[in-house]
Amino acid sequence: METWGKILALSVGGVAGVNARYWLGVWINRWASSQFPWATFSINVSGAFAIGFLTALLARWSPHSHVRLLILVGFLGGYTTFSTFAFESVTLWQRGESVFSLTYMAGSVLAGCAAVILGVALAQGIVQPTWSWLVGMRQSMASEATDESSSRNRAAGHPDVMDVERYLAAESDAGEMAQ
Repeated sequence: METWGKILALSVGGVAGVNARYWLGVWINRWASSQFPWATFSINVSGAFAIGFLTALLARWSPHSHVRLLILVGFLGGYTTFSTFAFESVTLWQRGESVFSLTYMAGSVLAGCAAVILGVALAQGIVQPTWSWLVGMRQSMASEATDESSSRNRAAGHPDVMDVERYLAAESDAGEMAQ
Protein backbone atom coordinates (compact mmCIF):
# COMPACT_ATOMS: atom_id res chain seq x y z
CA MET A 1 0.00 0.00 0.00
CA GLU A 2 2.91 2.34 0.77
CA THR A 3 4.22 1.96 -2.79
CA TRP A 4 0.83 2.89 -4.28
CA GLY A 5 0.71 6.01 -2.10
CA LYS A 6 4.09 7.08 -3.46
CA ILE A 7 3.01 6.34 -7.03
CA LEU A 8 -0.14 8.41 -6.54
CA ALA A 9 1.78 11.33 -4.96
CA LEU A 10 4.39 11.34 -7.74
CA SER A 11 1.76 11.02 -10.47
CA VAL A 12 -0.51 13.78 -9.20
CA GLY A 13 2.46 16.07 -8.63
CA GLY A 14 3.95 15.25 -12.03
CA VAL A 15 0.70 15.88 -13.87
CA ALA A 16 0.27 19.21 -12.12
CA GLY A 17 3.91 20.17 -12.74
CA VAL A 18 3.95 19.41 -16.46
CA ASN A 19 0.68 21.26 -16.93
CA ALA A 20 2.04 24.26 -15.01
CA ARG A 21 5.19 24.20 -17.14
CA TYR A 22 3.27 23.91 -20.41
CA TRP A 23 0.66 26.58 -19.74
CA LEU A 24 3.12 29.01 -18.20
CA GLY A 25 5.36 28.48 -21.25
CA VAL A 26 2.43 29.22 -23.57
CA TRP A 27 1.65 32.39 -21.64
CA ILE A 28 5.27 33.61 -21.60
CA ASN A 29 5.73 32.88 -25.31
CA ARG A 30 2.75 35.10 -26.12
CA TRP A 31 4.66 38.21 -25.07
CA ALA A 32 8.34 37.20 -25.14
CA SER A 33 10.72 37.34 -28.08
CA SER A 34 11.13 34.04 -29.89
CA GLN A 35 14.83 34.81 -30.42
CA PHE A 36 15.63 33.76 -26.81
CA PRO A 37 13.96 30.84 -24.92
CA TRP A 38 12.41 33.03 -22.23
CA ALA A 39 9.77 30.48 -21.22
CA THR A 40 12.27 27.75 -20.38
CA PHE A 41 14.62 30.23 -18.71
CA SER A 42 11.80 31.62 -16.54
CA ILE A 43 10.49 28.18 -15.65
CA ASN A 44 13.96 26.89 -14.71
CA VAL A 45 14.70 29.92 -12.54
CA SER A 46 11.31 29.85 -10.82
CA GLY A 47 11.64 26.07 -10.37
CA ALA A 48 15.09 26.53 -8.83
CA PHE A 49 13.66 29.16 -6.48
CA ALA A 50 10.75 26.88 -5.61
CA ILE A 51 12.96 23.90 -4.83
CA GLY A 52 15.19 26.03 -2.62
CA PHE A 53 12.29 27.65 -0.83
CA LEU A 54 10.20 24.50 -0.40
CA THR A 55 13.09 22.26 0.61
CA ALA A 56 14.11 24.70 3.34
CA LEU A 57 10.52 25.15 4.44
CA LEU A 58 9.80 21.42 4.47
CA ALA A 59 13.00 20.82 6.46
CA ARG A 60 11.39 22.73 9.32
CA TRP A 61 7.81 21.61 8.78
CA SER A 62 7.86 17.89 8.23
CA PRO A 63 4.70 16.85 6.46
CA HIS A 64 4.06 13.26 5.49
CA SER A 65 6.76 11.97 3.14
CA HIS A 66 4.13 11.63 0.40
CA VAL A 67 3.54 15.40 0.50
CA ARG A 68 7.26 16.00 -0.01
CA LEU A 69 7.24 13.50 -2.90
CA LEU A 70 4.20 15.17 -4.45
CA ILE A 71 5.69 18.67 -4.26
CA LEU A 72 9.46 18.29 -4.62
CA VAL A 73 9.79 15.25 -6.86
CA GLY A 74 6.43 15.10 -8.63
CA PHE A 75 5.44 18.72 -9.19
CA LEU A 76 8.89 20.29 -9.47
CA GLY A 77 10.22 17.31 -11.43
CA GLY A 78 7.44 17.83 -13.95
CA TYR A 79 7.72 21.60 -13.83
CA THR A 80 11.44 22.19 -14.30
CA THR A 81 12.88 21.70 -17.73
CA PHE A 82 16.58 21.03 -17.64
CA SER A 83 16.48 18.69 -20.62
CA THR A 84 14.70 21.35 -22.61
CA PHE A 85 17.29 23.87 -21.43
CA ALA A 86 20.11 21.68 -22.75
CA PHE A 87 18.36 21.11 -26.07
CA GLU A 88 17.64 24.81 -26.56
CA SER A 89 21.24 25.72 -25.67
CA VAL A 90 22.55 23.38 -28.35
CA THR A 91 19.94 24.57 -30.84
CA LEU A 92 20.95 28.21 -30.34
CA TRP A 93 24.59 27.21 -30.85
CA GLN A 94 23.78 25.22 -34.00
CA ARG A 95 21.85 28.19 -35.42
CA GLY A 96 25.05 30.22 -35.09
CA GLU A 97 23.78 32.24 -32.14
CA SER A 98 26.70 31.44 -29.89
CA VAL A 99 26.34 34.61 -27.80
CA PHE A 100 22.70 33.79 -27.04
CA SER A 101 23.61 30.17 -26.36
CA LEU A 102 26.38 31.04 -23.90
CA THR A 103 24.28 33.79 -22.30
CA TYR A 104 21.38 31.38 -21.91
CA MET A 105 23.54 28.65 -20.36
CA ALA A 106 25.44 30.93 -17.98
CA GLY A 107 22.36 32.98 -17.13
CA SER A 108 20.25 29.91 -16.38
CA VAL A 109 22.86 28.37 -14.10
CA LEU A 110 23.73 31.59 -12.27
CA ALA A 111 20.13 32.80 -11.93
CA GLY A 112 19.03 29.28 -10.91
CA CYS A 113 21.65 29.09 -8.16
CA ALA A 114 20.80 32.60 -7.00
CA ALA A 115 17.11 31.68 -6.95
CA VAL A 116 17.81 28.61 -4.78
CA ILE A 117 19.79 30.77 -2.34
CA LEU A 118 16.99 33.35 -2.28
CA GLY A 119 14.36 30.64 -1.78
CA VAL A 120 16.25 29.10 1.14
CA ALA A 121 16.83 32.52 2.72
CA LEU A 122 13.18 33.49 2.32
CA ALA A 123 11.93 30.20 3.77
CA GLN A 124 14.31 30.48 6.70
CA GLY A 125 13.04 34.02 7.23
CA ILE A 126 9.50 32.65 7.43
CA VAL A 127 10.36 29.91 9.92
CA GLN A 128 12.77 32.11 11.87
CA PRO A 129 11.68 35.71 11.18
CA THR A 130 14.00 37.51 13.59
CA TRP A 131 17.22 36.96 11.66
CA SER A 132 18.97 37.41 14.98
CA TRP A 133 21.14 34.44 14.15
CA LEU A 134 22.75 36.48 11.33
CA VAL A 135 23.86 39.16 13.77
CA GLY A 136 25.17 36.52 16.16
CA MET A 137 26.94 34.68 13.35
CA ARG A 138 28.55 37.90 12.11
CA GLN A 139 29.74 38.77 15.61
CA SER A 140 31.13 35.28 16.25
CA MET A 141 32.84 35.24 12.85
CA ALA A 142 34.42 38.63 13.53
CA SER A 143 35.68 37.56 16.95
CA GLU A 144 36.98 34.25 15.61
CA ALA A 145 38.48 35.70 12.43
CA THR A 146 41.74 36.17 14.31
CA ASP A 147 41.76 32.48 15.24
CA GLU A 148 43.28 30.94 12.12
CA SER A 149 43.04 27.43 13.52
CA SER A 150 39.30 27.47 12.92
CA SER A 151 38.69 26.33 9.34
CA ARG A 152 35.06 25.27 9.70
CA ASN A 153 32.42 27.31 7.93
CA ARG A 154 30.44 29.14 10.62
CA ALA A 155 27.15 28.88 8.74
CA ALA A 156 27.44 25.09 8.55
CA GLY A 157 27.10 24.92 12.35
CA HIS A 158 23.87 26.91 12.41
CA PRO A 159 20.83 24.77 13.35
CA ASP A 160 18.73 25.90 10.36
CA VAL A 161 21.53 25.13 7.92
CA MET A 162 22.06 21.77 9.62
CA ASP A 163 18.33 21.01 9.31
CA VAL A 164 18.43 21.75 5.58
CA GLU A 165 21.59 19.68 5.15
CA ARG A 166 20.06 16.74 7.07
CA TYR A 167 16.82 17.05 5.11
CA LEU A 168 18.59 17.13 1.74
CA ALA A 169 20.73 14.13 2.72
CA ALA A 170 17.64 12.19 3.83
CA GLU A 171 15.77 13.04 0.64
CA SER A 172 18.81 12.07 -1.44
CA ASP A 173 19.10 8.75 0.38
CA ALA A 174 15.37 8.10 -0.09
CA GLY A 175 15.64 8.89 -3.82
CA GLU A 176 18.61 6.57 -4.26
CA MET A 177 16.82 3.76 -2.42
CA ALA A 178 13.75 4.17 -4.63
CA GLN A 179 15.80 3.76 -7.81
